[in-house]
Amino acid sequence: MEQRYIFVVGGVMSGVGKGTVTASLGRVLKGKGYKVTAIKIDPYINVDAGTMNPVEHGEVFVTLDGDETDQDIGNYERFLDIDIYKDNYMTTGRIYQSVIERERNLGYGGRCVEVVPDVPNEVIERIKRAGEKAEADFVLIEVGGTLGEYQNVLFLEAARLMRLKDPEHVRYIMLGYMPVPPSIGEMKTKPTQYAIRTMMGAGLTPDFVVARSEQMIDEPRRKKLSFTCGIKPECVIGSPNVDSIYKVPMMFEDQEFGDRVLESFGLEAKASSAMRDWRSMVEGIEAAKEEVKIGVVGKYFSTGDFVLSDVYISVLEAIKHASWAQGKRPVIEWLNAESYEKDIDNIKELDDLDGVVVPGGFGSRGIEGKILAIRYCRENKIPYFGLCYGMQCAVIEYARTVLGWEDANTTEIDPESTHPVIDFMKGQQENVDEARYGGTMRLGGYKCDLQDKTTAKQAYGASQVTERHRHRYEFNNQFRKDLEDAGLVFSGVNPEQDLVEIVEVKDHPFFVGVQFHPEFQSRPLAPHPLFMAFLRAAINQ
Repeated sequence: MEQRYIFVVGGVMSGVGKGTVTASLGRVLKGKGYKVTAIKIDPYINVDAGTMNPVEHGEVFVTLDGDETDQDIGNYERFLDIDIYKDNYMTTGRIYQSVIERERNLGYGGRCVEVVPDVPNEVIERIKRAGEKAEADFVLIEVGGTLGEYQNVLFLEAARLMRLKDPEHVRYIMLGYMPVPPSIGEMKTKPTQYAIRTMMGAGLTPDFVVARSEQMIDEPRRKKLSFTCGIKPECVIGSPNVDSIYKVPMMFEDQEFGDRVLESFGLEAKASSAMRDWRSMVEGIEAAKEEVKIGVVGKYFSTGDFVLSDVYISVLEAIKHASWAQGKRPVIEWLNAESYEKDIDNIKELDDLDGVVVPGGFGSRGIEGKILAIRYCRENKIPYFGLCYGMQCAVIEYARTVLGWEDANTTEIDPESTHPVIDFMKGQQENVDEARYGGTMRLGGYKCDLQDKTTAKQAYGASQVTERHRHRYEFNNQFRKDLEDAGLVFSGVNPEQDLVEIVEVKDHPFFVGVQFHPEFQSRPLAPHPLFMAFLRAAINQ
């Protein structure tokens, strides 16, 4: 199958939307009848995203085959409505690790191994392998960071070599930032012009420039950028701020971005109405006026004076998907678990919410506040949805409050607890003792059997599902009968390991905790069933 490759690189600033641009263009090309996959390149020496600080790097997105990746992989899955696998994520560390392992195994035939061309060739080999496995017509490759960063040189060299060898099948897109300084009140092109010059210095000339700014680029500036990099004005694509990233594909479609890309490859659209479902979804977002208020109780929210929603991006998107699908506009409140530990009266803010989510996490910080919030939701009939750590905290709360086991805890926090209702999974104690952290958790998709006449079974409408995991600790089956006798419902269990996957509380609008991460499988055109059920209960409140 003939693959075509499109590299997306960034100008003078990271974090302005390369992932969204990549995912949105992919959606547009898919809407024109082509099969699309996307790759993320992270310049970090880390082998994967699993050991990166979430405050610095954002969410760790877990693929179905158990890779811990950058959050942009999640955007690709949501926009393209496909599962993306380990082959589609690479880091500097992963590339060097592969080259070194190959050299140690005489994979280079005993010759001297050099940074150039062997490292770029490894990058190229991975890109081509991912495209072939996906049987894609188009492979979109997002290069993380910016053009001027030293750590990106080898990835840019890979892009240059691919075009040198096969100019008909490789294109470059440069995402440039176009500020509008308040003191000037005029959109400035110089940062993007400098980025283009830097890109040309690396041997790459952009075929398209995407102008990111607060507002749509005007014609004079479009022509100026066109002149700077020698492309047609219509190949300068505006990407102004929007209130929902799901509107970006339609904005690109209105500027005929996809048609221009196809034209550059000598192709035409195969379909003309495949974007209809996406446009309908966006219209639904616009039409949703009535609010549903959801509180997210977490700890990774801020750095200094800035809120970092990227830490829980898949959770937030899953809430939005389910809200929009039911015609509601989600209003998400950030709730600091530690504030409840300092003053219990602060917890009354939960009364103003329609539902509460406790997402995944690690460590002791804020855990007692989360447990207090969970108890308040359970006793006051506020819809509650616990994800991974949120499920574990729900079990701890139930054991303490209903059974009176005051020291019930997870061994992650209290190894001396006489009621360790959450404990290490088999083999995980050894991993921690020997400091084997990277890629050693229970990762990826696992089966879950659902019990009849439960909230989970009703939500899924199936007897067995597969969900993605990322954890070292699990429910301790030693205490299962006591908790079951006390009224806790174990509605989902992994058939291979008898691992409790879902817990519920009876006679409650919605009280469900899951050991897995359902947010990773939610899509704007296919919201996750459990989030749909949770939002339905919240709306009914």
